[in-house]
Amino acid sequence: MKKLHIKTLLAFLTLTLLLSSCAKDLEEYNKPAVYWYAKIIESISEGSIDKADNYYSSLQGEHIGSPLLPEATMILAIAHMHYEEYLLSEHFLNEYIKRYANANEKEFAEFLKIKAKYMALPNPRRDQALVNEAIVAAEKFKTNYPNSMYYSIVDTMATNLYMADAALNETIAGLYDRIDKPKAATYYRAKKPEPWIVWNEIDRANTPWYKEWFEGDGTSSWYAYLIPDTQSVVSRNSVVDDNDTSKITE
Repeated sequence: MKKLHIKTLLAFLTLTLLLSSCAKDLEEYNKPAVYWYAKIIESISEGSIDKADNYYSSLQGEHIGSPLLPEATMILAIAHMHYEEYLLSEHFLNEYIKRYANANEKEFAEFLKIKAKYMALPNPRRDQALVNEAIVAAEKFKTNYPNSMYYSIVDTMATNLYMADAALNETIAGLYDRIDKPKAATYYRAKKPEPWIVWNEIDRANTPWYKEWFEGDGTSSWYAYLIPDTQSVVSRNSVVDDNDTSKITE
């Protein structure tokens, strides 16, 4: 009976401490700006990025004019990029540019925005719209900051994005080839930007074997074996010349 009483008491104390700890986090308010700033840094160092966001909200809500806000905003933008949360990183960068950045700081923040878009594309075939958005942002940066120390980095990212976009267009064209749509295939092959790039010298990126099982090797899709090599049933009006094996669309 005594052991049961001790166990009950220990369980009660544990529950009390847990609830009081949660209540302490929830009831924190009306603190100095440096307190919230320290909590943001502490949370990021512990890997608790969501908690850092909450502390940032408290800092911004209670101390809207604090000189610590610009630095805290940039720190969270970089922290979210480190944890591969690129949309949130871009959100904090937009906040920084809109509210706090001077001319030099804006240039750096705009560079980080392009970097976030670029790093969000481990597989460009998944989001052509984001590829094009990143290209537009990179070209805009090069126009606005022709003498920037980040110019060559942005130019390299833009070149890689152009090649990714062209590879995606070629993949789409190959799909149209397989379903007997040569006009559509020709259209996508004609969408190669930047004439100064020698496209025949561009090597397609290698797809890891564990992704190739599901996404194809970049030249065809994983379901390519399901598509017959015979005349497509989609293009019912396609005509095959007896003297030529090539297909002519309707």
